[in-house]
Amino acid sequence: MASTTRPAPTVGFDLDMTLIDSRPGIRACYLELSARTGTYVDADLAVTRLGPPLAEELANWFPAGEIEAVADLYREIYPVYAIEPTLALPGAREAVAAVREAGGRAIVVTAKYEPNAKLHLAHLGIEPDAVIGGLWAEQKAVALREHDADVYVGDHVGDVRGARAAGARSVAVASGPCAAEELRAAGADVVLADLTAFPRWLAAYRDGEGDTEGLDAARA
Repeated sequence: MASTTRPAPTVGFDLDMTLIDSRPGIRACYLELSARTGTYVDADLAVTRLGPPLAEELANWFPAGEIEAVADLYREIYPVYAIEPTLALPGAREAVAAVREAGGRAIVVTAKYEPNAKLHLAHLGIEPDAVIGGLWAEQKAVALREHDADVYVGDHVGDVRGARAAGARSVAVASGPCAAEELRAAGADVVLADLTAFPRWLAAYRDGEGDTEGLDAARA
């Protein structure tokens, strides 16, 4: 049966644990935050649950009245401690390139503080068409709709919720804290093991092959 090629897409990507492995940098930042504030933060535990806004994690360690000031300190020291140790995840650059090669636009929509998100991408040589920070879960739908995103790629169930709220196709990658089964249960349209599978998925999707869950090599 002849396939119908979809128009060039706009694809949104989450940042932490989707495009980048920020765990080493964030761990270092939490250790420094702990040293400066005198408050214990289990940095090893904190980096296992990346995704939600910073304030949600800080609430586990600091009184409510201190969170805003501590968050400001964290964001201030972040460029010094968190940018250099952070690596691009396998397939990240190729995934963004695949969107561009298809004639589409690649945007990053993340809960991270936008200036720090941009520092990560610049340091790693990943150049999306737009970066929008400070949005989590369903809030991400605001940016996705504004940019007419067809697809949103993320590693967290919150990313799945954001894609669904925007009416975008949810492509989940099992490279973060949420297992493939959890991502599927949250309503992801397709779950990939990681971004190395994304260019193949995108090509099949553009050829009108639906969500291509049948591509066994790409499945998580």
